[in-house]
Amino acid sequence: MTLTKRDLVVRISQESNLTQEKVHEIVQKTLDYIAESLSRGDKVELRNFGVFEVKVRKARVGRNPNAPETDVPIPERAVVKFKAGKEMRLDVVKLSPAKTAAPVPPVKN
Repeated sequence: MTLTKRDLVVRISQESNLTQEKVHEIVQKTLDYIAESLSRGDKVELRNFGVFEVKVRKARVGRNPNAPETDVPIPERAVVKFKAGKEMRLDVVKLSPAKTAAPVPPVKN
């Protein structure tokens, strides 16, 4: 199942008694501010959720799967990385099958 922005708007509207239009505006503004901060290279930290930050991936050589003998240069580029907060990681690890669940590393605060 996929949770969409629309799903968030409807649920928040129902729980807060705000109109869907107002909730949509707030959710969209929140996402716009996050994107704006990341586009400036700033880190976005949302406590109990996670951290978004821009990292630069080094240039490297890739392979074309249709022509593996051909090297394809991949230039350096900036990408957005997300690191889940401790509480979210603990909730998500519960979804792992018991046999394959890896221990959660300690979080530095």
